[in-house]
Amino acid sequence: MSNNFLEALGYIASFIVLISLLMSSIIKLRWINLLGSAIFSLYGFLIGAFPVGFMNLCICIINVYYLIKIYGTKEYFKIMPIESDSNYFKNFLDFYQEDIKNYSSNLKYDSNNTPVGFYILRNLVPAGIFIASEKESDTLKIDLDFVIPEYRDFKIGTFIYENSKEYFLDKGYNKFICYSSNASHIKYLKKMKFTEAIENGVTCFVKSIK
Repeated sequence: MSNNFLEALGYIASFIVLISLLMSSIIKLRWINLLGSAIFSLYGFLIGAFPVGFMNLCICIINVYYLIKIYGTKEYFKIMPIESDSNYFKNFLDFYQEDIKNYSSNLKYDSNNTPVGFYILRNLVPAGIFIASEKESDTLKIDLDFVIPEYRDFKIGTFIYENSKEYFLDKGYNKFICYSSNASHIKYLKKMKFTEAIENGVTCFVKSIK
């Protein structure tokens, strides 16, 4: 095996490990770090650097252990309504305003006049916020569906759109509509089984929960 190939393998492994440390999501960090460590372990064994190989093999095992633990742990989700004139609500929007801009152009929401607005608690930690206005008598326009970076693993989205259907149906809503031009947000919407549609010449994404 050529030295150039081995050197390239080492650089690739280093780059992947470096990228993993930039992830805000713990799950993404673990998966990417697992890949980087596996390549680094292979690199170590191929060049005869057994301490490097064994150390990174151990890191792989640690990553696998925590991934199994993450996926196997049952988490507690709960909806908590946004209180009128809530200072926490205002501070939440202010704190995450730069990130929220990627999902909504509006940074001012009136919690008093919002038909549906709530925090999503994940193991009693406020991990996201959902705000929607009434577009039609049975349709909600999603104004903001935001999850803080640490919890972006689609579990909260599944909780909102699949496990909490009765919450919306009890309020008389059976359809969602969302407008977005952000690639990451669109990917998320499609993951949540929204379908692309055209309304009055504008691209939107809709989902029925009947």
